[in-house]
Amino acid sequence: MAADSKTNTSDAFESYAAVGDSFTEGVGDPGPDGAFIGWADRLAVLLSDQRAEHDFRYANLAVRGRLLDQIVEEQVPRVLELGPELVSFCAGGNDILRPGSDPDDVASRYEAAVAKLASSVGTVLVCTGFDTRDVPVLRHLRGKIATYTAHVRAIADRYDCPVLDLWSLRSVQDRRAWSDDRLHLSPDGHTRVALRAAQVLGLEVCADPDQPWPPLAQRPAAAVRRDNIHWAREHLVPWIGRRLRGESSGDHVEPKRPDLLPL
Repeated sequence: MAADSKTNTSDAFESYAAVGDSFTEGVGDPGPDGAFIGWADRLAVLLSDQRAEHDFRYANLAVRGRLLDQIVEEQVPRVLELGPELVSFCAGGNDILRPGSDPDDVASRYEAAVAKLASSVGTVLVCTGFDTRDVPVLRHLRGKIATYTAHVRAIADRYDCPVLDLWSLRSVQDRRAWSDDRLHLSPDGHTRVALRAAQVLGLEVCADPDQPWPPLAQRPAAAVRRDNIHWAREHLVPWIGRRLRGESSGDHVEPKRPDLLPL
């Protein structure tokens, strides 16, 4: 069976390509210039630290809003052209959140892509879904997400892929791990995912990604309700509308790092 951790026993990875949607693009984690950073970029820095200076190359092909088939059609062929030693493949989440989607069908298409990648690159890091039990509205999709997560772990076993298990990462259950829209990770959330991904790949990290958050003062229930109403009006309702209309938020977004460039 594939383990959650897979140490690279030879030299450290010299190249890494990330594919996926807004989660991998880094939405919710803006840098000083306004461009998103995200967990994949942060992981790339940790991986580059294992190599000599300018001896590591990285591409982030992820685009927000992309569905699984779009990722397979647009990003996977580019990965096969680039031929990196490591690929992170996090996809299918937007499909699972769509009304009427079938996690078994999504998983079947996901496995076909993993098989193609695994036959062409050294290591394919796969990602499970988040546990949404404490997220309004999304908690009702928890069963579908859990089913898809079980499929991803089974696929990882079949293709000997390391698993970035987001379901079991307790620290991202905290509200502070998420941005104001509560749909994308905050900078702290992205950092914790990057640290966990590094651990899965066998790196020693400087901090525990599951380290408990500092205690928070209890807020009045009325203030919490006001925040929830504001969030629903500003973020949740538009998001549900896009899903019901089958719209993607990433139609005109280009990959932020489309080639394997030195880091």
